[in-house]
Amino acid sequence: MKSVFKICVLGILLFSAGFVNAQTPKFGHIDLQALYQIMPERAAGEKQFVAYQKELEDALGMMQKEAQTKYVEYLAKRDSLSETVRKMKEDDLNLMNERIQNYQQSAQQQMQTKQAEIFKPMLDKADKAVKDVGAEKGLIYVFDMSSRVILYNSKESLDLLPLVKAKLAIP
Repeated sequence: MKSVFKICVLGILLFSAGFVNAQTPKFGHIDLQALYQIMPERAAGEKQFVAYQKELEDALGMMQKEAQTKYVEYLAKRDSLSETVRKMKEDDLNLMNERIQNYQQSAQQQMQTKQAEIFKPMLDKADKAVKDVGAEKGLIYVFDMSSRVILYNSKESLDLLPLVKAKLAIP
């Protein structure tokens, strides 16, 4: 009877040890910035974003050039203008400057929106690939090494960059 009890206890211990070992958390890491840099969609997205940015800058440049021209004209004629006309021209110049400032703020917001619109599909694709690889490898956490928040990275942590590159068919 004692030997049956010992065998049962030994069996439970062996089973428990295997269970505990199977439950050991697995961690992975990836440098998302490095992944983004090698994704083929990035170059096309950057080209599209730079073209959009140039469009907005060109429009701003035209507005500034027009304001500068009107200001130079105003300065040349200022002394010969009546008080009423001078006041109207000054108000017009102030209004133009206000429109330029409003356009700059609007353009900044438009660029942020466009950037998100252009790069969101790429970021979503990378995020899905990281999650898929993490799930395939049975990881409970995947840390982004590019965020510089990780203070220590053990060699036991699985580097997902090569696996995600393979999943996305990036050479």
